[in-house]
Amino acid sequence: MIHYFLIIFSLLLSVLVQAQQDSCRFVFYNVENIFDTIDNPDTRDEEFLPDGNRRWNGWKYQQKLNKTYKTLMAVKEWQKLSLIGLCEIENSQVLANLIYKTPLYQYGYQVIHKNSPDERGIDVALLYRPEDFSVEGYEAIKVTFPFDNTDKTRDILYVKGILFGTDTLHVFINHWPSRYGGYMKTKKKREYAAEILSGKVDSICAKDKNAAIVIAGDFNDEPRDSSLERLMEKTKQTKLINLLANEERGTTKYRSQWFMFDQLIISKSLFADSSNSKLHVSKAEIGRFPFLFSDDERYGGKKLFRTFAGPRYIGGYSDHLPIFLDFKKW
Repeated sequence: MIHYFLIIFSLLLSVLVQAQQDSCRFVFYNVENIFDTIDNPDTRDEEFLPDGNRRWNGWKYQQKLNKTYKTLMAVKEWQKLSLIGLCEIENSQVLANLIYKTPLYQYGYQVIHKNSPDERGIDVALLYRPEDFSVEGYEAIKVTFPFDNTDKTRDILYVKGILFGTDTLHVFINHWPSRYGGYMKTKKKREYAAEILSGKVDSICAKDKNAAIVIAGDFNDEPRDSSLERLMEKTKQTKLINLLANEERGTTKYRSQWFMFDQLIISKSLFADSSNSKLHVSKAEIGRFPFLFSDDERYGGKKLFRTFAGPRYIGGYSDHLPIFLDFKKW
């Protein structure tokens, strides 16, 4: 009888492995300030130093790496987590520590990252498994404001590669300018980031109208704000679809209100009813795992379990939820 069940289990496992060879998962996660403990004199990282006001140290840093790993594994489930987009990463050393000093080392991730001109030194990055995604090239797209040369923000990371060895995938990782200082004062900067991104998307689609494109990130705007509407309207060469636009709850919370700042946008060729690509997106979701929340005693309901409450260390995860989508072969 035991032998019989072992045969059945082996067959089921074989089917599962075969299914995973034809599908994979992409996740984007704003990790909320993963800084190392070393001072960079060129950036404003003083608060994340041992003598800074957050009393950042090696133990807290390793805890942050471990909890980021835990979140990514919760997203992974039974899928292959082939592509990981990240923002609010300080530098390449932090990325190396994430993939080599946590159990992520067993998955063989490679890193694509460029230092951006952001004043605090926080960047975007892409982790990928070479056996799933073969990189052909990448570019750090500068977002320099002609109307404000004193403000510096994150680059948009563009990566081109072959997914599953079957079709070219264009990936854009974004972290648009924040609302610090007020929505109306800062919205022009996010609109400008939308112009930069739409121009790059259009240049790709002018060469291939059925290009498979994924745009992910923390946009610091919601789907119906002017910057995102501008992005959707200005990409004339292809139709874009915002997969999480109709979500009732968002990915980050300020006081009593949830905001849908983290989004996944794809070209129509990747939509499930399209036959113009060898790939398609089968689903997109927000990772609402219970351990990422705590009780909101002030405003009611739940809030995100962050690393800090003000300057006080509470040992949580992030002020954003992860978002993910699944790719499948046709």
